[in-house]
Amino acid sequence: MKLDRMVAATIAALEDIKARDVTVLDVSKLTALFDRMIIASADSTRQTKALANNVREKLKALGAEVYGVEGEESGEWILVDLGDVIVHVMQPAIREYYNLEQLWAGPDVTVRQASQA
Repeated sequence: MKLDRMVAATIAALEDIKARDVTVLDVSKLTALFDRMIIASADSTRQTKALANNVREKLKALGAEVYGVEGEESGEWILVDLGDVIVHVMQPAIREYYNLEQLWAGPDVTVRQASQA
């Protein structure tokens, strides 16, 4: 699956379940492990689990491979590994504490809101 289509499908799956503050980071110049990091916020444990599950189901239906899902037990921060795209679904306090946007935002990283993706 092409990267742009995968990113768009992921954003759509997140927006289906009302994810907030969806951000896409282009990290292709910082790591060879993946090209895009998508970060989204959810208001509750139930919503983080629903968002991660929706991403997994929608992307599998489009033929993408889901390599793994981590954090479903606690539901505060769930990571969905789609290979070239990594998705972080986080509750606001966890997102603020770890601040992945700042951690990954270097001179070669493009940060854009999902509506610009």
